[in-house]
Amino acid sequence: MTNPTGPGLDWPDPALSERRRLVNLAYRMLGSLADAEDVVQETYARWFALTPGRRDAIEAPGAWLTTVAGRICLDLLGSARARRERYVGQWLPEPLPDRAEWTSGRTDGDPVDRVTLDESIGMAFLVVLESTTPAERVAFVLHDVFRYSFAEVAEVVGRTPGACRQLASSARRRVRAARTPGVPDATRAGVVRAFRQAWEAGDIDALVGLLAPDATATGDGGGRVRAELHPVEGAARIARFFVGRARTAAGVTILERTVNGQPGLVAQVDGVVGAVLAFDIAGDRIRSIWTILNPDKLRPWTTG
Repeated sequence: MTNPTGPGLDWPDPALSERRRLVNLAYRMLGSLADAEDVVQETYARWFALTPGRRDAIEAPGAWLTTVAGRICLDLLGSARARRERYVGQWLPEPLPDRAEWTSGRTDGDPVDRVTLDESIGMAFLVVLESTTPAERVAFVLHDVFRYSFAEVAEVVGRTPGACRQLASSARRRVRAARTPGVPDATRAGVVRAFRQAWEAGDIDALVGLLAPDATATGDGGGRVRAELHPVEGAARIARFFVGRARTAAGVTILERTVNGQPGLVAQVDGVVGAVLAFDIAGDRIRSIWTILNPDKLRPWTTG
């Protein structure tokens, strides 16, 4: 397997480039920064468990590391399906803050620093990938996002290149079917800002006007905090839901922040992040809202 850098992954220090690339791969495959970091730790543990002679005999260490990390992700995705059947409520990917939001005062080399922000870490993209099989997801991420050949993907997935081509094609169809036409960042930011203002004002009519008629709102509390067990559907129901929640909450501040590279919102309670909201916007209407409340998934937002 060759060692491409992937989209936007080009670092001058080769000692750091492998770890950073592996975190990027694993986060896109798993939708969890914590799990991605665990995968990379295990990958390097296996690398250093080799004898020096065996390591020296490996012509492309980056390729070896990628193959191992991909196989670990494939195994984790298989077991994750069973775990998520027992998950309380809806499972959503772990949201990532913008680099400027978390680097202040940090010196510990947080793994989020190693995730390159592009379309392939958008919440909508990651949510769609949750509907694919583990093999489809791994094949698609390796080929379509990081540009590995199908022969190289086959080394990770353990199937023929032709089968890997079909796996990636199946995932690609799902991504394309769910993808909304491109919306300028300024438009996205304006819609999110208008949502925040209407939410703070308790203006149900304004919220309805910002939502697509068939919009959905999904919350992930993981059984740790209160969240709806099923998505809320329809503009009017969503508007009433958000206004009702705001009326029962005290000391909440809503801030505009970048979430997975796109405009989003953060809800703070007495200065502590309690929820992160990501949006999928089509035209000038909100199609989907994803609210992550599970404290385990908010650590990059609350530590610093």
